[in-house]
Amino acid sequence: MKLMRVGEAGREKPALLDADGKIRDLSAHVADIGGEAISPAGLARIAALDPKILPELAPGRIGACVAGTGKFICIGLNFSDHAAETGATVPPEPVIFMKATSAIVGPNDTVLIPRGSEKTDWEVELGVVIGKTAKYVSEAEALDYVAGYCVSHDVSERAFQTERAGQWTKGKSCDTFGPIGPWLVTKDEIADPQNLGMWLKVNGQTMQNGSSKTMVYGVAHIVSYLSQFMSLHPGDVISTGTPPGVGMGMKPPRYLTDGDVVELGIEGLGSQKQSFVADR
Repeated sequence: MKLMRVGEAGREKPALLDADGKIRDLSAHVADIGGEAISPAGLARIAALDPKILPELAPGRIGACVAGTGKFICIGLNFSDHAAETGATVPPEPVIFMKATSAIVGPNDTVLIPRGSEKTDWEVELGVVIGKTAKYVSEAEALDYVAGYCVSHDVSERAFQTERAGQWTKGKSCDTFGPIGPWLVTKDEIADPQNLGMWLKVNGQTMQNGSSKTMVYGVAHIVSYLSQFMSLHPGDVISTGTPPGVGMGMKPPRYLTDGDVVELGIEGLGSQKQSFVADR
């Protein structure tokens, strides 16, 4: 299934995209796309519905594909070819940092370039949405705790991230720096999360053209690894790293400015399109 949330910010309706590309209203059956609704039992109940009997929603703004996200966890330097372009070595364990949940926006919402920014950068990433509480899970059982996958844009301000004191979080958490969606694609639709094409364009020019197959640590390993340090809860999102082609890796580096348009997508998970606007 392709689950989504449609409507103005803060008033989105839960919905699904049917086989004909029509948006079907789920609000009579679930409160939102999150929590119990994306548990194994909740997803089974949605899957049992006949989409044709659900009211059709007119196309409109698409919100973030999951609601009630308690943790937005990111994995850094998780593609060997991306690590090489940034001059970093592949880490011996996953690099973990947090992105503020207040950064989450819809997949096509405007992204604000924060005041003082000179190095706002792009990163297409595979997002993993947790469907049931995971604590101390093994790698073999880790995917049992995944509800599905989505496109995640880990927008980054590199000067805030690496040139100022402290941790990466402040360069990753600016308002609007976390577009996710358009859909939460349930895991039954994705045969192998480690073999998905990933791409990103800036003003129509291809910048990233990679694959999840070059991830250093795969989805199952990441979910298991994180669960050793913290419980993962339904609605938590894990952004698993980016392939090469980011602005900071170019010679000379290239960053986003007011008026730029970024398009990105992942095979089977849909695409996003954002205008970048200076936050005045």
